[in-house]
Amino acid sequence: MKISIKAAAKVNLLLDLTAVLKNGYHSIYTVMQSVGLYDTITVETTDSDQIKLTCSDASMPFDNRNTAWKAAEFFFEHIGSPVRGLNIHIEKNIPSQAGMGGGSSDAAAVIVALNKLLGTDLSEEELLKIGEKVGADVPFCILGGTRLCLNKGEVMAKLPNLSDCHIVVVKPDQGVSTKEAYSNYDSAQWIRHPDNEGFLFAATTSDFDTMCKKAANVFEQVIEVTDRVRIKAVMRNNNAKLAMMTGSGAAVFGIFLNKKDAEKCYASLKDLFSSVYITEPTKKALFISE
Repeated sequence: MKISIKAAAKVNLLLDLTAVLKNGYHSIYTVMQSVGLYDTITVETTDSDQIKLTCSDASMPFDNRNTAWKAAEFFFEHIGSPVRGLNIHIEKNIPSQAGMGGGSSDAAAVIVALNKLLGTDLSEEELLKIGEKVGADVPFCILGGTRLCLNKGEVMAKLPNLSDCHIVVVKPDQGVSTKEAYSNYDSAQWIRHPDNEGFLFAATTSDFDTMCKKAANVFEQVIEVTDRVRIKAVMRNNNAKLAMMTGSGAAVFGIFLNKKDAEKCYASLKDLFSSVYITEPTKKALFISE
């Protein structure tokens, strides 16, 4: 049996770090948004007792360092079963080291695919628990849409859908290590934190203009992305309502109300960078085709 799932990328409309927990993890305060840029993950059961993983991107790990592989192992652990034979193939479109949740999306797709393939009928709560073990963004990448995510990312609240808009994303040649980003944050002498409550009130009341004004990402203060200023300038010159880095970087996204403005911005940036995308918000993260 085989299932293919399109797994959406995400951007952070707001990202703040509010504390360091006793276990060393950072407590986050973020609003994440699924966007229509997808990896396609195909999971097939086999008669072997091993996992085989392939990927269109040869730079990805093909063993248990890959989040999709980890997701399968944690799934079998959760149901109290030895690892069963699987072929997992990932067709990559979401750029890596971009802050767009590509690895988390792949893991989310594997968890949901196995639940269907094996007929385990796990609850949403159980699927989220498995995802939490794999990585902080995986629970969101199972549900998707527009959500406030707290603590390690596993505490979530659904927010009103983002207004109809168009999103241009640029991934510069530079990548950013998440570990490096958090290390830089920890060593920073001073951080300017965003108005989280103001942003949240705007989001819950669908006040799009105020959301854009209060949007912020604390990692922009501690991560230097060489082309970020230039990218944001091009976006703003094309009437972007918001131009900001997502996650720990390095991708930068702009939000546009006018499609023609977004298309003009896309064309301008495409002349400068190889990894440029134009997309829209999505109301969920995973799209299944059996």
